Amino acid sequence: MSETAKPMVTREDRIASMFAAARERGEAALLTYLMAGDPDVATSKAAALACAEGGADLIEIGMPFSDPIADGPTIQRAAERALASGTHVGTALEVAAHVRARSTARLALMGYLNPVLSYGLDRFFADAARSGVDAVILPDVPPEEAGELRHAAATAGVKTVFLLAPTSTDARRRAAAEAASGFLYFVSVTGVTGARRALPEDLAARVAEVRAASPVPVVVGFGVSTPAQAREVSRLADGVVVGSAIVARVAEQGSRTARAERVRRFVRSLKRAMRR
Repeated sequence: MSETAKPMVTREDRIASMFAAARERGEAALLTYLMAGDPDVATSKAAALACAEGGADLIEIGMPFSDPIADGPTIQRAAERALASGTHVGTALEVAAHVRARSTARLALMGYLNPVLSYGLDRFFADAARSGVDAVILPDVPPEEAGELRHAAATAGVKTVFLLAPTSTDARRRAAAEAASGFLYFVSVTGVTGARRALPEDLAARVAEVRAASPVPVVVGFGVSTPAQAREVSRLADGVVVGSAIVARVAEQGSRTARAERVRRFVRSLKRAMRR
């Protein structure tokens, strides 16, 4: 099977329908991120469902890794807590399956290649599909080297997502646009994940440039942490990703119910701000 062959498994394109529904509402899609197993599996399940209840269109479920090169301190600490609680790839799949059974929100797994290879590439995508995962995001996989991964994903009917940075070359942009079957993830800042006080002044121009060349929707993340910022980005992109600000709310002290309620309220405030 070639890299561009059609998927062996035909499933509803839930990612495309999510963005189409958002466009019909005159809105950008809201994508939220949290870490599986942080601080324990039950709490991460509750927080993920809270994201869905707050109005998230897609929930990114993090797979913890000991060397998360794209992540800032907030998500690094979440990964450390998750690993300490015994979380692994299978746990992230368990969290996804739990949410899928209780919500229609779209689901993506986000992490790094090494744990996926250890799990087994074909096995990973097959199990992801069975768990109701719609897309997979692996920031350390460049599109030019993703042939085997794209093949395994297409065989299982799971969408692939690639990242672009402000420093990405035209060649990298073309490669990512050709390789992505779900959406493109544009990193708003040069650096790692984490809340920022302000978004880059040239963000609108950069996002417009990427969208003009992309056959799939473009979402913006890294640094979006407040309702006001989410609203600003929602006017530029097809989707807005909020991660560290949610992870920080999970990390605050309190009962499992209290943590989930903090997340639910915050996601609801993001969704409300993004309505046009």
